[in-house]
Amino acid sequence: MSDTPSSDFSGLEGGEEEAAEEAIQEVVNWYNIQLLAERRAPVPDEERIEELKASREAALADGAQLATADPEEAGRIAAVYAARLKELKES
Repeated sequence: MSDTPSSDFSGLEGGEEEAAEEAIQEVVNWYNIQLLAERRAPVPDEERIEELKASREAALADGAQLATADPEEAGRIAAVYAARLKELKES
């Protein structure tokens, strides 16, 4: 969907929080691009817009939780969002 190269967050030692923040931001950016495209469509799909907005808000909420996440949790979040971004780009 996007020309942005996919990120690989595997094999991280330290920096898990930074990797998680980057992964979440890339997913949020994907949702933003999709929202913009849907809103500009000749006949916007309001249901899809609401789904995209809800998913973006969930990602932003996960990002906010990183402030209190330990390195293990941050690593898990990074992996989840890297996988989600890959899935979104393939759909």
